[in-house]
Order: sequence, then structure tokens, then C-alpha cells
Amino acid sequence: MEKSSEILDKIGRKSGMTVPEGYFADFASRMTESLPERQFNEAAHKRTFWQKIRPYTYMAAMFAGIWCMMKMFSLIVQGGNVDLSIDNYPVLQTALADDSFVDEFIYSEINRYDIIEDIYEADINPEELFTLVDE
Repeated sequence: MEKSSEILDKIGRKSGMTVPEGYFADFASRMTESLPERQFNEAAHKRTFWQKIRPYTYMAAMFAGIWCMMKMFSLIVQGGNVDLSIDNYPVLQTALADDSFVDEFIYSEINRYDIIEDIYEADINPEELFTLVDE
């Protein structure tokens, strides 16, 4: 501790940063005099429709997010009690009944390598599979 006080005594406590006497006494008045006058336009500060409804829109989005989160939690808690059969979705039934839809959106996404890999993983002999198709 004594060494640190000796060092401070050697170098002194002044950092070299000084201002003239009375500089800050009238600083505020000199600063306001040097700034230009500002004109306020009331029409420019009129709130738009979006600025008026924005807080309510954000609040509605927040409540919708909370509702979706609670719905997901309830589905997770229910587990497998949700009926996801295709009978409950008539639009999906209609789409899957249309051959052009199936060809364009489903078969185009299927990779042949993935199918062959799934066949081998299921321990199915591909030769037996092709003999069944030929019959």
C-alpha cells in the first residue's frame, strides 16, 4: 500500500486535462446562443393511422401467439388422442385423389435412393418385391 501512495506522490494527481476558469459557468447559455432556431411543424408530427393502431396490433399478435402456444401444449399433453385421419380432411382427400397433383407434388419429391435404402432397412429382398409386382 505504501508503494502505491509513493507512486501517486511522484506523478501527482493532475492528469493534464484542464479547462479555463469559469468555462462551465455560462456554458449552457453560450451553447443555446450558438444553435440555430428550430421551427416545429405541427402537420409533420400528426400520427398516421398505422401509428395509432400499431400498439393494438402488437397486443393482438401477442395474444394470438399465447393462444397458439397453449394449443400446442394441450396437443402435446393429450398425446395420441388427436384424430389425424384423412377422413377429417376432405380437401386433402380431394387433392390425393387427383393423379396430376400426386405426380407433381408427391412423386417429384421422392428420391429413388431413399426408397431403395428404406427397402434394405426393412429387410425386404428387392427381387421378391419385383416378382410380386410382375404377378
